[in-house]
Amino acid sequence: MIKGVKAVWIAALAGSAFLPGVACAQIGTPNPGQGAPTPAPSAQRDAQDKSSSTASTQDGTAPSTDEQIIPDAEFNAALPSLSGDINAPLESMEGFQPTSPTASAPVPASPAQITEQVEESFAAPGAESPEFAQPLPALSEFRVEPVKIEGLEEEKAGTIRYTTVVRGLDDVGLAGQFRSLSALEQGDGEAANAAMISARAREDEALAVRLMHSLGYYDGTAVSTIEQTPRNSGRVRATIAATPGKLYRLSTVEIDAGPTVPAGLVDRELNLNPGDPIDAVRIQAAEANVSLRLPQQGYPFTKVGQRDILLDEETHFGDYTLPVDVGQRASFGRIVTEGRRQVFDVDHIELLRRYKPGDIYDTRKVDDLRQALIATSLFSTVSVEPVRTGQPGPEGTEVVDLMVRQTAGRARTLAGEVGYSTGQGFRAEATWTHRNLFPDEGALIASGVLGTQEQGISGTFRRSNAGQRDRTFQAQAAINHSDYAAFESYTGTLSVRWSRDSTPIWQKRWTYFYGAEIIGSNEDRYNFNRGERDRGTWLIGALPTYLGYDTSDNLLNPTRGFRLKGNLSPETSMRGAARPYARVMLEGTIYQPVSSSIVVAGRARFGTIPGIDRDDLPPSRRYYAGGGGSVRGFGYQELGPRSPDDRPVGGRSLNEFAIEARYRFGNFGIVPFVDAGQVYEGVTPTLKDIRLGLGVGARYYTNFGPLRIDIATPMNRKPNESKVALYISIGQAF
Repeated sequence: MIKGVKAVWIAALAGSAFLPGVACAQIGTPNPGQGAPTPAPSAQRDAQDKSSSTASTQDGTAPSTDEQIIPDAEFNAALPSLSGDINAPLESMEGFQPTSPTASAPVPASPAQITEQVEESFAAPGAESPEFAQPLPALSEFRVEPVKIEGLEEEKAGTIRYTTVVRGLDDVGLAGQFRSLSALEQGDGEAANAAMISARAREDEALAVRLMHSLGYYDGTAVSTIEQTPRNSGRVRATIAATPGKLYRLSTVEIDAGPTVPAGLVDRELNLNPGDPIDAVRIQAAEANVSLRLPQQGYPFTKVGQRDILLDEETHFGDYTLPVDVGQRASFGRIVTEGRRQVFDVDHIELLRRYKPGDIYDTRKVDDLRQALIATSLFSTVSVEPVRTGQPGPEGTEVVDLMVRQTAGRARTLAGEVGYSTGQGFRAEATWTHRNLFPDEGALIASGVLGTQEQGISGTFRRSNAGQRDRTFQAQAAINHSDYAAFESYTGTLSVRWSRDSTPIWQKRWTYFYGAEIIGSNEDRYNFNRGERDRGTWLIGALPTYLGYDTSDNLLNPTRGFRLKGNLSPETSMRGAARPYARVMLEGTIYQPVSSSIVVAGRARFGTIPGIDRDDLPPSRRYYAGGGGSVRGFGYQELGPRSPDDRPVGGRSLNEFAIEARYRFGNFGIVPFVDAGQVYEGVTPTLKDIRLGLGVGARYYTNFGPLRIDIATPMNRKPNESKVALYISIGQAF
């Protein structure tokens, strides 16, 4: 007998093949207008009992849960027959036929009716809380505060200290590289728990195996052990024991490539031979060399494929195969250009190239052209790429054009420079430049100088790459006022110059300039004939020339190499009568690294002015020494002969020497130095009465050059000479 709540579970199965009639008899509701089916005798009794129970319910009394819903006989009759053999196979679903409803059984209820009746048996859900409709708070605002229990202090996390021992890698030269990458070493000998040490050790096992594989030890293994030393001491020793095994070598080297000119070009540039260790770094470098060198020898579209190395575990040799698609051999063709905002036309770009159409393609010349375009500082973006044309070229090549894609950048620049020294005081210079006001590369430059002892303005027209690559033409007009201890002058200058200059982007081995100047200057001087100071006006004509040779590795911060410079300026000064003379200057600097962080730098300079007496020279054309770019420790122009009123008068010759040790750590540096020099009245620097200055400097290295602060003091200081001299500027002293 099934009673009570269990009947609801049975009713839920009304749509199944089991008991269709029974379930419908209890849950189903006849359609309106249809008569109720006639129940069986036992069912009639049950129906009467149920009717009385229902009546009691309507009267307000609950029906009994012990009342029969389905008679046992009817329930058992509806069950399918089961085999007595528990090991018998299950019946096929295809042969199964559900019990057909009889006339005495009620019509089964539809699933929709069952669902509706079940849903009616539950109360309607209440209204949703408005808090569920609110958006979730941002993760950045989420905070978890630890639970604090009053009277219980938080325990401090323990730390386990350990040492790391590496065995077996010294024999193959990998111990140093392993320690630089080791997880155990990077942990600095401390870990929060033993599990962390174990995890680091497992990571180092894999690292040791990878490193051994990279050198060709493909049978290499590594095992880590962790133990307390001594026992129960709390200190742990982690040991990585590596066994490299035998070294694998190349047995054959096969290159799958097309023919080249000259023959065997790929083999020569790859340079891998049977018997060489299977060293991953060396093999990758050899393949990179093929990608680099073939485009330099006429094959711009070379593609190096994926290598294949087949290892033999018994012989410890490997067969190496490398596919290389050399592509078509090429020669230079035209230059073509595109871009939404172009700077140069094709004619000006052709002026910058260092090859001729028809030359065998060389990617170094393409890089040179790209670098020359970048050095103009006129582009936002610029690229140079080879483009196939399909046209035949000389020597069986295919003509390739160079596609220059260009986008103009900002042509105007505003720059400034500030310096200070105890001899010159403050000096500030501001410059406005339009680099392409007069295309192509015709720049207009306006500058102004404001300082304690110097004020002036100038305007300059400069055309870069004027008529040929790397040649610059410049015309300048300037007005300047100088007020130094040696002299005071008001000067106007007109000059023209042709030059080949170095820049931070394009540093050149050979540099030069030549030109002409006309200078009008009103200056004061000490007149030794009259024994007093007077003023005079000079008209000066000059043909200045310069030649330089530079092997240094950096223009603003050299660390190795040397530089040689020579200046020659034939001049004539006129104050009543014309007096020709020549100004000559020679200078050499050398830079020698003595360690990875120390560079020793030295400088020597000699100058002479033959052909004129010192007192006939305008004061501004004489030689002086002392200051931040000369002999540090002394004031600007302070060295040399002096007048009776104790002011420098300059001379016709000089010599200067300097040596300094540049020690750099990170972006900072310390530079102790010794400077020496003297100015002489005669035309020959005699090296007599050399004065010394000692000092130390600080450097802060930036991406545009070092910021320099030097402090120096003169040796054997004379009356009225500075005790300490301070210099602040940009760039090294030399």
